Amino acid sequence: MDIRNCSNCGKIYAYDGFNTCTQCRKDEEKAFKRVKDYLYKNPGAAISEVSEETDVESKKIIEFLRQGRLEIKDENNIILGCERCEAPIRTGRFCERCMIEMQKEFKMSIGGGKEPKDIASGDFKERIRIAERYRKR
Repeated sequence: MDIRNCSNCGKIYAYDGFNTCTQCRKDEEKAFKRVKDYLYKNPGAAISEVSEETDVESKKIIEFLRQGRLEIKDENNIILGCERCEAPIRTGRFCERCMIEMQKEFKMSIGGGKEPKDIASGDFKERIRIAERYRKR
């Protein structure tokens, strides 16, 4: 069993694939629900307003945006930028252009530019063999 400290509260917990304990995840989900409910009633509200009305830190709301759980209404915002080219984005971490470029780069690095389906089908399957060993007599 893998035991870790919660990155949020510091408590010890049994690691289950998340960096936070179950209580902190529950608290985060409650905070997200408050933000989401407020935005349904007040579409287009500013982050500072949402933060003040829901008692959820602005930093946490921006984290929800980065996770792709919320979206900014205006495309030309100054709050959220692509982590690669810094172009304004509405949600997530990367703009559409950078995501396409990164997908191409990943395909090139895995299998020398071949499509993943070609690699799996055997058209580009790596062949291995046991090298002959010579003994000195």
